[in-house]
Amino acid sequence: MIYDTFQELIFLWMTIGALAFLLLLKIPAPYGRHTSSRWGPQINNKLGWVFMEAPGMILLLYFVLTSIPRQNAMSWTLISLYLFHYVNRTFVFPMRLRTRAKKMPLLIMVLAIFFNLVNGSLIGYYFANFGQYSVSDLIGARFIFGALLFIGGVYINWDYDNRLIHLRKPGETGYKIPEGGLFGFVSCPNHLGEIIEWTGFAIMCWNLAAISFLAWTIANLLPRALSHHKWYKQHFGNYPASRKAIIPFIL
Repeated sequence: MIYDTFQELIFLWMTIGALAFLLLLKIPAPYGRHTSSRWGPQINNKLGWVFMEAPGMILLLYFVLTSIPRQNAMSWTLISLYLFHYVNRTFVFPMRLRTRAKKMPLLIMVLAIFFNLVNGSLIGYYFANFGQYSVSDLIGARFIFGALLFIGGVYINWDYDNRLIHLRKPGETGYKIPEGGLFGFVSCPNHLGEIIEWTGFAIMCWNLAAISFLAWTIANLLPRALSHHKWYKQHFGNYPASRKAIIPFIL
């Protein structure tokens, strides 16, 4: 009964994600190059990243640390991979940004906090109450395939985030056309990498909570990639015509 209710909540959350996806196709989320003061009070960009990413990590930790006897090597591996992403996204990535005095709307930070609170709670609650993994799963084909996708996605995400960060020399402002590697095919390989990463995580976990997290990742990043691609074409007359937004040769 409790599990059925849990699944219903996840389906409701995924429905909200689908609606958010449709909204974001029309209205780009106003942070980064799309930031606008019309969205109300603003907060320091780096500080906003820390505040909005930390809740997903904290909530997951809360649930798993209150259910330690349920966890084994397989579940701890999955939990560690999730935390690996969020430690980087919360504490490392924001400090590497070369965005001097740049700000983001406080509203975006609050919405992102809510997003991460829900996702961290759903995944953490699943591990704490319903996860039934065995140590032998660590050598199963599904785990190995998912792990390869996860590692590949992390590599792509980090590599192209790093390339974007270093497009600007210290003290420089403004935007440039990124070149090289996957940038020859898509405008946002960093977003593609993150989608691949969480696809791998969902395959390894093989539960509805992880799938809903993947669905929300796509709902956030696919429209953002489309918005970035449109922005590039509007601001650079020499932008490569053959380059797609996020999926090579397709989209």
